[in-house]
Amino acid sequence: LAQGLVQQLLQCCDCVVMKFRPCIDIHEGIVKQIVGGTLKDDPDGEKPVTNFAATQPSTFFAERYRDDGLMGGHVVMLGATPESKKAALAALAAYPNGLQVGGGVTAENAREYLDAGASHVIVTSYVFHGGVLDSARLQGLIDSVGRDKLVLDLSCRRVAGTKEGEQPTYKVVTDRWQKWTELEVNEKTLQDLAAHCDEFLVHGVDVEGLQSGIEEPLVKMLASSPIPVTYAGGVRSLEDMERIRELGAGRVDATIGSALDIFGGPLPYTDVIAWHNEQQKS
Repeated sequence: LAQGLVQQLLQCCDCVVMKFRPCIDIHEGIVKQIVGGTLKDDPDGEKPVTNFAATQPSTFFAERYRDDGLMGGHVVMLGATPESKKAALAALAAYPNGLQVGGGVTAENAREYLDAGASHVIVTSYVFHGGVLDSARLQGLIDSVGRDKLVLDLSCRRVAGTKEGEQPTYKVVTDRWQKWTELEVNEKTLQDLAAHCDEFLVHGVDVEGLQSGIEEPLVKMLASSPIPVTYAGGVRSLEDMERIRELGAGRVDATIGSALDIFGGPLPYTDVIAWHNEQQKS
C-alpha cells in the first residue's frame, strides 16, 4: 500500500518522468507481435495477422529487460493455453518482481502469478460482464491480491462516427479485443477506477501492431490519470515517444512492440534504451 501511495505522489508532482515499458506478448507458447483485433476465439476462423514470431524463448527477453534495468514491463498471454502459461511463468522466474502478467487472470489464480514472481497482475475481461464493469469481481481481486498488486487493462477502440475536429470517444474492449463494453475511457473513469488499482495499461487497439502512429487524443486524455498509466499502440519511432512525452506531460509511459528490432522491426532497441535512460536523468 505504501508503495502505491508513493507512486501516486510521484505521478502528481513535477519530478515524474516518462518511462519505456517493455513487453513480452505470448501466443501458443511463442513470443509474438500480433496486429490488434485480428486474434479471434474461433479456432477454425482466420488466423491472426502476425508481424513477428520469435525463435528465442520468453526468458531471452525477460533477461534482457532485467539486465537493462527496465521495470514494469508486461507479459501478456494472448490466450492462456498451457504452453503460453508455461512461457509466461518462465519469464517471471527469469526477472522476479520486474514484470507484470496478464491474460486469463482471475481472483482464483492471481496469487499463483504473484508467487511465481510477477510484480502485478493485469486484468480486463474477468471484471466485465455483459459489457459492464463487475464491481463484485473487481473487489474480489482486490481482496485476493491487494489493490497495490493490480493493474487494470483499459484497452480501447474508437467509437465510430466521430466528426472532424471532435474529441473521439473510446470504449473498453475485452476478450482479445473482440467484445465492446459500455465503459468509456475518459478522465472520470480514470479518476474513479484509480481507487481500485495500482496502475492502468491502455492499448490503442485500432493502431496496435500497425506501426502507423499513436492515438494522440487518447494519450493526451491519459495524462489525467492520478496513478501510473502505460500506453501501447502504433509507436514506430523515437519521435513518437517524444510526442507521447509531450502530450502526456511526462505522466504517460509507453510500450513499443512490432517496431523494435528485437521483434523484427526497424527501430533499434538500444536506441530506445538510450532514450529511456536519458529521460531518467531529467
